[in-house]
Amino acid sequence: MIYPENFENKIGFDRIRKLLSDKCLSPMGAEKVDSIGFIDDFETLSHNLSTTFEFQQLLQFEDFFPSDNYYEISDCLNKIRIEGTFPEVTEVFDMKRTLETVKAILGFFRTKESARYPVLKERCNSVKMFPYVLEAIDRIIDKKGIIKDNASPRLREIRSELVSKGILVSKRLNAILKQAQSDGIVDADTSASVRNGRGVIPVSSYDKRKIRGLIHDQSASGKTVFIEPEEIVEINNDLIELEYEEKREIVRILTAFADDIRPYIDELIEVNSFLGEIDFIRAKALMGNHLRSIKPVMVNKPFLSWRKALHPLLTLAFEKVPGRKVVPLEIVLDDRDRILLISGPNAGGKSVCLKTVGLLQYMMQCGLTIPVAEGSETGIFKNILIDIGDEQSIDNDLSTYSSHLINMKHFIKHGNEKTLVLIDEFGTGTEPMLGGSIAEAILGELNKNGVFGVITTHYTNLKHFASLTEGIVNGAMAFDNHLMQPLFQLTIGKPGSSFAFEIARKIGLPEEILAEASGKAGVKNINYDRHLKDIARDKRYWESKRQSIRQQEKKLEELMAEYEHELAGAKTLRKEIITKAKDEAQHLLKESNRIIENTIRQIKESQAEKEKTKDVRQQLEDFKVAVVQETKPLETEGESKIAELSFKVKKIKTESAKVQEKKVAKPVAEQPLKPGDPVRMIETMAAGEVIEIKDRMVQIETGSLRFYVPIEKIERITGSELKKSLKANQPVRENDMGIVQRNINFKPEIDIRGVRGEEAIRQVQDLIDTALIVRHRHLRILHGKGNGILRQLVRQYLDTVDVVKTFRDEHVEFGGAGITVVEMDL
Repeated sequence: MIYPENFENKIGFDRIRKLLSDKCLSPMGAEKVDSIGFIDDFETLSHNLSTTFEFQQLLQFEDFFPSDNYYEISDCLNKIRIEGTFPEVTEVFDMKRTLETVKAILGFFRTKESARYPVLKERCNSVKMFPYVLEAIDRIIDKKGIIKDNASPRLREIRSELVSKGILVSKRLNAILKQAQSDGIVDADTSASVRNGRGVIPVSSYDKRKIRGLIHDQSASGKTVFIEPEEIVEINNDLIELEYEEKREIVRILTAFADDIRPYIDELIEVNSFLGEIDFIRAKALMGNHLRSIKPVMVNKPFLSWRKALHPLLTLAFEKVPGRKVVPLEIVLDDRDRILLISGPNAGGKSVCLKTVGLLQYMMQCGLTIPVAEGSETGIFKNILIDIGDEQSIDNDLSTYSSHLINMKHFIKHGNEKTLVLIDEFGTGTEPMLGGSIAEAILGELNKNGVFGVITTHYTNLKHFASLTEGIVNGAMAFDNHLMQPLFQLTIGKPGSSFAFEIARKIGLPEEILAEASGKAGVKNINYDRHLKDIARDKRYWESKRQSIRQQEKKLEELMAEYEHELAGAKTLRKEIITKAKDEAQHLLKESNRIIENTIRQIKESQAEKEKTKDVRQQLEDFKVAVVQETKPLETEGESKIAELSFKVKKIKTESAKVQEKKVAKPVAEQPLKPGDPVRMIETMAAGEVIEIKDRMVQIETGSLRFYVPIEKIERITGSELKKSLKANQPVRENDMGIVQRNINFKPEIDIRGVRGEEAIRQVQDLIDTALIVRHRHLRILHGKGNGILRQLVRQYLDTVDVVKTFRDEHVEFGGAGITVVEMDL
């Protein structure tokens, strides 16, 4: 039940309805806006709110939704129910565009995931489309809404005759006009005209008898007459007859079309109703997005818990006023505190607060989302009863107070635990003491009935009653004592002062009048009001303190979080430094081990002193111990140890280099070669003996093969290294001739530009296999730059080949990143 009859006007929902209607695209949507009604069924209401909120999300996140051609076609469809009737061409064109819009809407939802807009998709699933109807329309109507020439064979013939006759009339009329111009009957610049749908020639009234024909019109001055020449009268008559016949044929075509679609009229009306429903939901969603409305959490019982609720009409009004903002409302009505009694100064926002509750609850129970913050909850009420404004009536012999009492009688009779009552200025309109007593008794009865409500008042006895009665809670509209202006903020839990004396003092009433009024009001009332003001002042003070503490706590939490983050980062960095230090230490150990072992090997091969060998080995052992001992305390010393270890490694390297310099044989450049010397070719790592030296070329024999090699590309080795190398290569001697042939034909460079991936990898594999057989160390792979795909593919493969030691880009002067240089580990 909604009470009274003008409920919507009192709370402002009539303006909401008008705003919704303005956002509709079609008369069907506007009709649904007019039929909005109060819903008290939980499932129906929840479904309607979900539909609206889903459409709000659709409008926010989708780039396009069909919003053109929302036409009302139900009148046309109902008209053609009677056999023999037919629609107008424009009506058929509207039907075509409407059905295409519905088809586009269904296609839109069909392409979306089921979880995206589940309620809207479910609604679309029940809509049927009739391709036959669209095809029937397309056969007779073109894209511009005109009957097609080929809508019927006879229509094609008629229009063809119309064109040919029209051309004939135009030719004959122009010929007659030219003849008249040459005879001087009409001026040279005269042109043919049209009167009553027929071609005519303007002739001076003095020369009208010189041209035989029918006069159809004359100028306002009477000096010019418009004559249809006799020669074309019959042709024009034929044209008119053809035009009438064309109209009759179009009517026949439309009648046949109506007969074809008559069995689908009811379904087509349902389709049109669906389009109106989409238009209606779209209008609600547009308003919801404008007001930043949401669907609150629904509870299937009478209940309110709103955060940052805004009055929608006030919000829209303040948008046009720079610097004005609506103060949000925080309100809770639950089983413990069902009735909120709001007190406070005049113009402090009590009535706005009450109307906000009434309007938002009514909007929500009409299926509209409401402007509240996330986390808000709301239930449903069976009845909403309001008493706002003056209902006095001369016709009914009602005074203001009488009308209020009639409303109270209705509230007591129909109020129950599923009723929301809204009463503004409760108890006013009569003598304050008696009016206050009656109001207190009515409030007690309403509370006994279990109603929920918001009530505004100035009466002190009602504030006392609320503070002592279970189910009723006081509320106050905040007021700034210093600036003497309202803050429009609702605080629940304490009553508010009317600030009557303060406001009167600000307005400028004389102090003697205020003093006399204070005496008449009585000490108790003055003290009570003063205590309320003191409580309000203290509460604001402690609220500001609490807010300050919250801000400080928030800053402290942020600072603690920042320090914890930095500490975690420091721990991670510490672990990374330790790991890095250990890795580098191990690397240094392996490097130094390799250098020293190599040095010892060369010392032995050169038959160096045993004492020096022992010294070098002892340095290695000392270094190993140093690494093991010094990696333990790395947790505290980090990379400083790495520097110390690096210094020790450098020292060992220096010692090793000195020994090697003293004991290893001189390089080829410093000591001349002679036949019989063991040497090794640098590129292929093949070892052999010098046979002959001629100019800068050296003939080397390795196994059963002989090569000529530039002297710069060989190095001297020891006899034992030569024996070891020859022994390792013994198994291939059976295929010496094949190897020789491979050496002769081998090219250490391939070009795979333009080759597909798999073929390119195969060619690289062949190159590496051949290089292994002929023992060629340096290779070049030309793959080009391009997008780098082939280069990446080749290098990924090289990473998996064990015999590939390193690979890199060629020098920029010789191809750069377009060529990969490969060094084999032979």
